[in-house]
Amino acid sequence: MYNYKIVEQVIRRPKPLTGILRVIMIIFAAILLLLGVTISQGFMLPGFLLVVLYYFYNTYSQKEYEYILEDNHLTIDVIFGKKHRRSAHYLDMDSLEVLAPNWHNAVAKYRKNGGSIRLVKYDYTSYEEDTPFYTMIITENREKIKILLDLSDSMLQMIKRRYPDRVFLS
Repeated sequence: MYNYKIVEQVIRRPKPLTGILRVIMIIFAAILLLLGVTISQGFMLPGFLLVVLYYFYNTYSQKEYEYILEDNHLTIDVIFGKKHRRSAHYLDMDSLEVLAPNWHNAVAKYRKNGGSIRLVKYDYTSYEEDTPFYTMIITENREKIKILLDLSDSMLQMIKRRYPDRVFLS
């Protein structure tokens, strides 16, 4: 079989009130630091703690996902704040049970409402309304899991070519 490597990056859309929360945190931190300089140094510690909280919120609220399909392995990495990378899954595609759009009957028994089988779910989608997402049921570390993914056409076609009986595209 031919060797191949397909890399896809998915950027998660921020939640609606994220920008407002960031502005409020900056304003409160500035007010507390100014109060610490002018009135009492007791206001400095909460101001600095709010600055640290803002840093962590800003870093961990921005998520990107990178899917790497290489030969028969799929690697899913989570990128926080555009600089901190963490490998979330390293999956052997030979243990793939099914890959289908979320609405397809092949994954109906794994849905949250109406499904009969409950699995641990991992969501690596962008939350964009116009982007279709796919449900993958696969075994990782001898445990069956459910993963939601935004897959590109090239990655879908490669998986379909490799595992035609387990992938449903329509």
